[in-house]
Amino acid sequence: MTHDDYAVRCEELFAVGGFTKVRTLAESGLAELGPDPVLYRWLGLAHAAEDEDDHDAEAEAAYTAGLARWPDDLGLLVSYLELCLRADNWTHPRRGGKVGPLKERIAELAPPGSPEAARVEDALSWAGRGYWQDLREKTSTARAERAALTSHSADVAIALEQGGRAPAHPEDLRTAEVTAAMELLAGRWRAPLRLVIRHRVASYVVTFGLVLATNKALVLSGVLSYSVWGWLWYLPLLLADVKLRQARRLARQRVIAATEARHTEPTAPSAAPAG
Repeated sequence: MTHDDYAVRCEELFAVGGFTKVRTLAESGLAELGPDPVLYRWLGLAHAAEDEDDHDAEAEAAYTAGLARWPDDLGLLVSYLELCLRADNWTHPRRGGKVGPLKERIAELAPPGSPEAARVEDALSWAGRGYWQDLREKTSTARAERAALTSHSADVAIALEQGGRAPAHPEDLRTAEVTAAMELLAGRWRAPLRLVIRHRVASYVVTFGLVLATNKALVLSGVLSYSVWGWLWYLPLLLADVKLRQARRLARQRVIAATEARHTEPTAPSAAPAG
């Protein structure tokens, strides 16, 4: 394989969240073929994606190793800038001090309107957020995650109505999520969870009514002066969401494994020319 082959495989695995696999692949490429700026960048990005101090240190090591050989590589420079902008200046003042020089160097190499310049603007906009902007961003992220879970629930509901889903390409994440959910929801004892998912909106409406009725009945009966026991009716809904999240994680693992398996498949020999 060439450096480009390794880079393409890193990109595919990174896109489906296989950050550990990307690091292993990038390290293998560097060990087998020698230094390469693109593989150093993928190695750094796969560490930075974990968003942990130890991984951030490894990401910085990858970027600096690449920049030592290719000091003008824009991919490495912009990725390193993003890492430094994300760093806590109190904990990592050295990284914060590199923001200025990196910005200046990128400005020299990346003309306005270039993809690299756009990435810098996005990174600077993110780094300059205030408390309320940061809170709104977190709220937006939570809403997006909730919307994705709701969409996944709708896909599973359709599959349950149809009695299953036809096999699809093993790297099709959305179908893999539905398949995993069908597996996790199979069985007689999980029938209530399947019912909740098939009728999600109605389940929430009915559950809310049961909560109010139960709490009010317990208070009016004199058993309790204040009741929260009615909220236990939400447990099946919460458990259904837990199963859906488990299915999404399982599906992602399967897609990563399928992508990696394709990468390791031997290349079919080309047909011999007709003589």
